[in-house]
Amino acid sequence: MQDGIFSETEIGTPQGSVISPLLSNIYLHHVFDIWAHEWRQAAGRGHMIIVRYADDTVCGFEHEADARAFLADLKTRMESYELSLHPDKTRLIEFGRNAAKDRAKRGLNKPETFTFLGFVHFCGVTRSGRFSLKRKSRTDRMQAKLKVIKIALHRRINDSIPEIGRWLGQVVRGYFAYHAVPNNIESLSTFRHSIIRLWHRLLNRRSQLAGWTWEMVARLAQQWLPMPRITHPWPDARFAVKHPR
Repeated sequence: MQDGIFSETEIGTPQGSVISPLLSNIYLHHVFDIWAHEWRQAAGRGHMIIVRYADDTVCGFEHEADARAFLADLKTRMESYELSLHPDKTRLIEFGRNAAKDRAKRGLNKPETFTFLGFVHFCGVTRSGRFSLKRKSRTDRMQAKLKVIKIALHRRINDSIPEIGRWLGQVVRGYFAYHAVPNNIESLSTFRHSIIRLWHRLLNRRSQLAGWTWEMVARLAQQWLPMPRITHPWPDARFAVKHPR
């Protein structure tokens, strides 16, 4: 249905349709998942890991030759099913525990980063100097979220402070529920600070005297908004979980 006119289609799925994600997963399970497993057994020479969520995929390889061969074969596989890889989002990068050291030997800069499921992933080290995969929330996604909240907050300009406080508290808790991963405390703090700033502007906009100071709004935030803290487990705890069976 487009502009009130119905047209029957025989290929593809409607963008935004509730059935589209399910159909895409069924299709990709055959086109990508099963094929990738068979490729790993037949052509892979080293360790290989694949993480796919809907049509977003990250593949890791022990050997660069495997990565290049897999990408070439994947393009052919996709084309045979009338699919294609996004040219700007499909990249081969050097990443992992030895990437920084190997690149430094060749006089190159630090390893590249990649984005996946709303996070920027980058190579880091722990306090003891060991390799650590680190994540931080994507800045562009956070700014887009804040713009939506700003519009919704303006609609509540005549609501009472407790009503706004309860609503903003739900917004912040919802954001933290997804983004409170290890090493991401700075992004959580930035998001909360931005929410307080929007609330500060709203209160002064609806007050003729503009008498709301930052300290006053900060006290409101302390009452209504949760403090940033990491709630997701660290990888060593997450992967140590064993099934009862």
